[in-house]
Amino acid sequence: MHVAGAVRRPGLYEMPPDARVADAVQAAHGPSRAADLDSLNLAEALVDGLKVEVPRKGQTPVTSAVPGLPSPAPSAGPMVNLNTADQVALETIPEVGPVTAAAILEYREQVGSFTSIEELLEVSGVGPATLEAMRPFVTL
Repeated sequence: MHVAGAVRRPGLYEMPPDARVADAVQAAHGPSRAADLDSLNLAEALVDGLKVEVPRKGQTPVTSAVPGLPSPAPSAGPMVNLNTADQVALETIPEVGPVTAAAILEYREQVGSFTSIEELLEVSGVGPATLEAMRPFVTL
């Protein structure tokens, strides 16, 4: 977990699977005096590979539940099937532009159908944060 912003020792910390934002702040040796902890949901579960940004007082907070995590998926909208979507359809997925869409198509041509959403991590340009942003919008 990458913990940054108004903490005493920003950096990368290994967190247990059931860790919360409060645990990440404590792993970074606690908040600094300038930290605005009220703008965070300290009880929010962490997602591996993403960044927790602890804002400073007076700083505009990030709109997602946990700074650095993707915002929740909208309640409506079609899912994009990774195994049948064309370039245009893939580009409708958040975090996917022309280059990533082309990489998904190339991967599909080389390997065949996706067998899990997590397999996107094998695609060039898709890391853990991008995968989590894409996850609510894709299906197999």
